[in-house]
Amino acid sequence: MAWPAFLSSLAPSSLFPRLQGWFTLPRRLTRDLVLGLLLGISLSLSSTSAALLLQQYKRKKAIQRIPPRPIELRAEEIGNGMIGLIGNTPLIRINSLSDALGVEIMGKCEFLNPGGSVKDRVALRIIEDAEADGLLHPHTGSVLFEGTVGSTGISLATVGRAKGYECCIIMPDDVAIEKVQVLEKLGARVERVRPASYVDEKQFVNMARKRAHEFGRKELVSHCSAEDSDETQPDLLVTISQTPADSSRNSSITDFSFPSSSTSTRPATPLETSPHPSRSPSPPPVSRSGRTRVRFNPSASASAIAAAQRPRGFFCDQFENQSNFDAHYHGTGPEILRQTSGNLDAFVSGAGTGGTISGTGKYLKEHVRGVKVVMSDPEGSGLYNKVKYNVMYDSKESEGKKRRHQVDTVVEGIGINRITHNFAQGLDIIDDAYRITDVEAVAMSRYLVTHNGLYLGSSSACNLVASVRLAKKLGKGARIVTILCDSGSRHQSKFWSDDYLAKNGIEITPSLIDDMLAS
Repeated sequence: MAWPAFLSSLAPSSLFPRLQGWFTLPRRLTRDLVLGLLLGISLSLSSTSAALLLQQYKRKKAIQRIPPRPIELRAEEIGNGMIGLIGNTPLIRINSLSDALGVEIMGKCEFLNPGGSVKDRVALRIIEDAEADGLLHPHTGSVLFEGTVGSTGISLATVGRAKGYECCIIMPDDVAIEKVQVLEKLGARVERVRPASYVDEKQFVNMARKRAHEFGRKELVSHCSAEDSDETQPDLLVTISQTPADSSRNSSITDFSFPSSSTSTRPATPLETSPHPSRSPSPPPVSRSGRTRVRFNPSASASAIAAAQRPRGFFCDQFENQSNFDAHYHGTGPEILRQTSGNLDAFVSGAGTGGTISGTGKYLKEHVRGVKVVMSDPEGSGLYNKVKYNVMYDSKESEGKKRRHQVDTVVEGIGINRITHNFAQGLDIIDDAYRITDVEAVAMSRYLVTHNGLYLGSSSACNLVASVRLAKKLGKGARIVTILCDSGSRHQSKFWSDDYLAKNGIEITPSLIDDMLAS
């Protein structure tokens, strides 16, 4: 009879009261627990709502600060010739890299400018500032002189043709030959010189300055503004033909001959520039580019006025010219801010002249709270160590390791071993830098063709390698913008030539990027 008694004890009528007794909590503790849970949930929901409202408010304010689009949709939308196509380039998502890392890596397609590179912005700004300052007059046979490894020269030749100027480009003789061919097709005179140190008078930039000086017998020099009267911003160099014979001789870029010497004595002309501020009785008028405006003397004789319209040789000086920085501060930066609606974590760019990273980076720093400005730097350049350790040096500079006088890399367009005026303006806003090897840049270029159909140049590849490294550091959801400077069509004989790379011991390993993304 024991089993029936045991089974009856398990009946629900007797089991539930027993369980209720085991799990009954004190009434006060139950009430406090429920109140605590309700209070915690309420506070959590309230704080989340408040954070979302604050975030929406900040974004709304940021969008209000974004300048309006310079081109509005209308019935007829016709650009002002070729120069009307410069700027306002699209911003695209690099899908393969973004999807692999769970971030948004975006590239600004500067290769879609009519001259094929980001340097179109700089060329246009340099010429228009010089015209506004009275230093250049179109359709007078004036010549633009510049020392460049290619892209700036092509842009100057393109924009110069559209605005009525001839162009003379001095460049190292080891750059990709297709750049020389494009310049010649654009009607520019190209002079190729051996790579040399900047302190060498035969270095390509110094030779461009010399050629501009030799173009005319008379010299016009536009000095800095009073606040920039120290040596941080060098003078612009403009020369003018002295006699009608000189004007006739120099009317065509294909005909002018460089004299063996020139004089620095400047006879009186109707175009006057004030002397150095320390010797000037009154401060000179300052132009929008920060330089002294050239002033017109209305009482000048007819012959002097005619002399003012003679051909001029203008040294563009992209490395030191303030117009370079201004082109990006007033152009590239505002465009990126508008295209991203201010939702941006970092901006990545290489540096050659320094105008892109300084001008764009400074503008974004002023308008996007917490944005990082990061530099990509190729092998052989000293800028990486300058940003990281405040030392302008690269290991390839050591004795016995350097193969050439310029930056020792297959990458063209970025990397340098001196501080330019344009780079100095942004040095304090650059947060970090990445050293990019030739092998990494080559691998990235091949990876992008395979996975994205993007045929880009060497500096663009460097920027995207740096963007990948930065994205892995920032983590999921980061939004990074970089510059796609030019296409691979200007790098076919070197950076995109398998034979050239093999001859110089540079491996082609696209799988390197897969490993970088997966690591």
